[in-house]
Amino acid sequence: MTTETAPFVAAQKAVQKRTLAVLATMQVIGTIGVGVAPSIGILVADELTNNEAWAGLARTSSTLGAALMGVPFGLLAARRGRRFALSTGWWTAACGSALLVLAVSQHLVALLFFGLFLMGAGLAVSLQARFAATDLADVRHHGRALSLIVWVGTIGSVLGPNLAVPGRYITNATGLSLYASAFAIAALCMAMAGVISFTFLRPDPLLESLKHSAAARPLATPLSQKEAFGQVFTELRINPGARYAVLAIVSAHIVMVAIMTMTPVHITHHGGSVEIVGITISLHVLGMYALAPLVGQLTDRCGHRITIVIGVLIFFASLLAGVFKAEDFGWIVFSLILLGLGWSFVNVAGSALFSSVVSAQSRTAAQGGVDALSNFCGAFAALISGPLLALTSFPVLSIFGMLALVPLLLLVLTRSPQIPSRP
Repeated sequence: MTTETAPFVAAQKAVQKRTLAVLATMQVIGTIGVGVAPSIGILVADELTNNEAWAGLARTSSTLGAALMGVPFGLLAARRGRRFALSTGWWTAACGSALLVLAVSQHLVALLFFGLFLMGAGLAVSLQARFAATDLADVRHHGRALSLIVWVGTIGSVLGPNLAVPGRYITNATGLSLYASAFAIAALCMAMAGVISFTFLRPDPLLESLKHSAAARPLATPLSQKEAFGQVFTELRINPGARYAVLAIVSAHIVMVAIMTMTPVHITHHGGSVEIVGITISLHVLGMYALAPLVGQLTDRCGHRITIVIGVLIFFASLLAGVFKAEDFGWIVFSLILLGLGWSFVNVAGSALFSSVVSAQSRTAAQGGVDALSNFCGAFAALISGPLLALTSFPVLSIFGMLALVPLLLLVLTRSPQIPSRP
């Protein structure tokens, strides 16, 4: 390090420290609201439609919303910075949750699915936040920075599925239903997350990164969504490391979404209460996020390949429990914890790898694109998991999850990702 670059490096570290603090605070509060969709949202859909397939469609709606809004928020970040993209996403999700209060109160099924679709914006920007953490991070510490933001989401994501508990106080005070009260709390939390990101995420980490990067310059004209997708697929076509990372991220998301989506329905149809569902999903989310910092350090020290292999093995342990112990609530809870833990290992390692191998010029669009792709695949998994559970059983659904992991397992056992050096 030269005497000329030392002040810049020190300033960048200070901005990175502040950025992580703001992102962490935003993530904790915002993910409280996001956590409502995969638990209470599914139960509401099941109750209003009395149909397992429609319950799966509830998760499809929120995941599809995240998929369709992932790239637009990525493009907004490229044009205006992370601050505008993140705050816009949180406020969009807050509007969706507010609509759900009305949908539940008036038993409006179409409005329910539209509100869940808008809530997908919260999932999209909570995913984008992990990439925002790497904008100013040293390439050697991408796993650590990314996993920190994933980890702090534990607090909000664990509380979110249990919003029915504080919701009882609002129900007693206002006469709203229990589910409507939970969605009202979620709307407030996501609106606050938007205010935090818009007010305090200064200087913008992405704009700072572009300003000082020798490899990247702000684009003269903004990309269209079609052009952004073109950049994503170009990157995947020419970059084997990116393909490796995307397969890991997408495979983990498909399996996690398919199993987690139908677990609340499986539990309630076998006599479990909404409180049991909330605890189960909360422990699953704890598995997803609680060990993320350790997973990030493991990724930085031992490599992406080893971390992904560990994650796949944990996935298989979870799914085997779902096959052989599907009627035992204790085993189902344990299975869901392992499911979240397997997702954590594969997703953290895959996301850190993706940030490391993608060129700076297309990084923001590509990050939004990979989140969109994983959410599209997750939406499809949620869509088919309902009919599959209705026609077969939870063990069969678990077997399909194992089959979905086979291509990734074969890849990680035969190839190691190549990571080019970059500024």
